[in-house]
Amino acid sequence: MSIPLDHEFVRAAARAADRAATPLAAGADEEPTGVPHRVLARRVKTLVAAYRSPDSALHGSSRAVAAAMTHLRALQAAQTLTGLFAGGDNVQSPPDSAFTVNDVCDAHVLAAGAGPELRDVTAALAEIADAATGSLLTGGVHTPNHRWELCAALARLHRSFPDDRLLDRVEEWLAEGVDIDAEGLYSERSANYAAHVSNPSLLLLAEVLGRADLLAAVERNLATTLDLIRPDGTVETVHSRRQDQYHPFPLAPYLPHYRLLAIRTGRADFARAALLAAAGGIDDPDLLAQTLLTPELCRALPAPAPEPLPRDRYLTTARLAARASATAHSVLYGGSDVPEHRRIRSGLACNPTFLRLFAGDAVLDAVRLSRGFFDLGPFRAADMQQLADNRYRLTETLTAAYYQPLPMDRRRVDGSYGLVDEGRFSAAMAFPDRPRDEVSHTTRVEVDLRDDGADLRIDISGPRVPWALELTFRPGGEPEGAVPVGDGRWCLTNGPMTYRAGADEIRIETAVEAGEPLAGPDRSDVLRYDPGQDHTVVGGTDATTGNRVYIGGLGPHTLTVALRAGRPAPVV
Repeated sequence: MSIPLDHEFVRAAARAADRAATPLAAGADEEPTGVPHRVLARRVKTLVAAYRSPDSALHGSSRAVAAAMTHLRALQAAQTLTGLFAGGDNVQSPPDSAFTVNDVCDAHVLAAGAGPELRDVTAALAEIADAATGSLLTGGVHTPNHRWELCAALARLHRSFPDDRLLDRVEEWLAEGVDIDAEGLYSERSANYAAHVSNPSLLLLAEVLGRADLLAAVERNLATTLDLIRPDGTVETVHSRRQDQYHPFPLAPYLPHYRLLAIRTGRADFARAALLAAAGGIDDPDLLAQTLLTPELCRALPAPAPEPLPRDRYLTTARLAARASATAHSVLYGGSDVPEHRRIRSGLACNPTFLRLFAGDAVLDAVRLSRGFFDLGPFRAADMQQLADNRYRLTETLTAAYYQPLPMDRRRVDGSYGLVDEGRFSAAMAFPDRPRDEVSHTTRVEVDLRDDGADLRIDISGPRVPWALELTFRPGGEPEGAVPVGDGRWCLTNGPMTYRAGADEIRIETAVEAGEPLAGPDRSDVLRYDPGQDHTVVGGTDATTGNRVYIGGLGPHTLTVALRAGRPAPVV
């Protein structure tokens, strides 16, 4: 029985490649000036794929071949004596060069079977790959996902230019174990690096090495990602340890992986995700090359499954809970690395957003809690407990100290003490040797995730300090019932407010159970977001943008906040 092909998918992939390749072919002799090496290699791969594909407008085009050669000359010029490529922040970087070599090797596979017109292209690609092999074989990395990108490059090199040393090196890296946890998240918890690096690299390694366990790892990650897909077609990133933790990440880059695994396994939920990933159109120029290298991608998808609603998921390793219903989609997060590591650092999960709520066009992008306690920054839960189904408690205790005189046996006549970081700042004061008078501040947030929103109970204990709950709404609507205070900011003291966008709304009601009255709109010193000294000492911030509503006061306080998604009643 013949397997049906998805001709429209292939044509859409060809159109995406043509949009990128046609202008390059039109200016085939124009030298690409200032183009990064990774872009040069990807362009060559796309041009060769377009030449090979009967669905491309450049099928069999000599102009596509000429453009590929022009870019290959530029790529060879960017290759240093080590075989690695110049350019970028990471100097003489084996993993950065591996990204380029992966495309070079794929382009070589496509060109090698294309006939005599691509003979020079094939030879140039082989020369580039050969020059890079030695450095990639012995080179190191500096992030978890780099291991798999480098391994993929070594496996591709072996695929085209067999060398047992390459496979031995791959096995050495893989012997460390793939960094995927029990929940199906890679250690960096990044949608960007899962979609662009770890998943495609492990799929390639599974194919070249015949490793079913690597394929299973990718399937586990894709299965978990299903519960991280948000109603706006993006993937949740608040728990990420990389740059994408502050930015939405589109589902589209996951398309080839969901599609391939849906076709191979028959999973209807993966088919649904593949269709959703393509819902905005196919724009990735590289997808055509992938269909030629992996023809399975061209097969028709199995019938997709409807989205299961309601749906609940709690990822204990990342301390991330999500609840989805036909009315609302909420995300609760308590997995920051900052309370343990006491610093803001690349590679740590630092985003202080602890709640999001999607209600159609009305979107509450971020709920954050600022406290004026020794400038230690906003609330980031150090612990998250599941109290019952869809009910959680987030907790953080901050402690700062005043230091007493040094004991006699620790004093120095010359007054010279080592420079020490005490967790808040650094000074030459021998902090570990001094008696401490500690001041503590505890924040507890209990959250019930509901089908129509969320209920919050916020308890702020400790000394009398200012605090502010910041609710950042996505632009497109306007708060009604709150007092504007300028610069896209509003104040809510009592009574309900509603954020309406299109035909959807989020309604907010607050009540003070204990503590002073809430701060009014004249208290700009209280009603503000403070990113903390780790950001401000270098003139930075992680503040949100959008329509921001503040509820604040001088603690201690116990406050309840009810968030409800819905649609306004029709006017009669």
